[in-house]
Amino acid sequence: MSRIQVLPSILSADMADLGRDCARALAAGADGLHVDVMDGHFVPNLSMGPAVVKDLRRAFPETYLHAHLMVSRPDAYAPVFAAAGADCVLIHAEAEGDLAATLRGLRAKGVRAGITLNPETPVERLDGLADEADEILVMTVHPGFGGQKFIEDGLGKIAAIRKRFPGVPVSVDGGVDGGTGVRCAAAGAEILLAGSYLFKAPDMAKAIAEMRAGAEAVFPG
Repeated sequence: MSRIQVLPSILSADMADLGRDCARALAAGADGLHVDVMDGHFVPNLSMGPAVVKDLRRAFPETYLHAHLMVSRPDAYAPVFAAAGADCVLIHAEAEGDLAATLRGLRAKGVRAGITLNPETPVERLDGLADEADEILVMTVHPGFGGQKFIEDGLGKIAAIRKRFPGVPVSVDGGVDGGTGVRCAAAGAEILLAGSYLFKAPDMAKAIAEMRAGAEAVFPG
């Protein structure tokens, strides 16, 4: 199995044909599906709830489901998404509640737990949280909407996290395409989340394969 994972973000899929687009992404070689969850409070947008994860689990029982909770109270929702069938649930370092306890609770259920940093959030916010996490997600756009431009400062943050927490895989989300994805991998990210770039690609299988191959060639691990 490749060290580099490419997970299409279904926020950029055709919601009128979500099942079809998810099947298309998996047939194109995706390593799983990334589900963006927004509560309209933590970020200025609303998106998918646990029912979507539950239905994806039923429709694609062997697929890795990666749920990113952009919500104010992850302590209330993380267990719900775990129960719905998510394999990994990521919460935000900027959110409310006892974040370390939420991460521990996910791991106790056998679910991978991730912690996410917004573009302005310093790496130091991970102190006391990274030890409870199976993954650290670096946002390279301001969360809430797809199709945004990649924020260059994220590359330095990825490198700093990899150096500071070498045992925790790093993922990246926001403006990831064939070029920025490879640059993120060179900085130390091994999980690439991409939405509009992949779903709008003329040939998604080619786009995924090229992103993965380019990332593998430069990944320092």
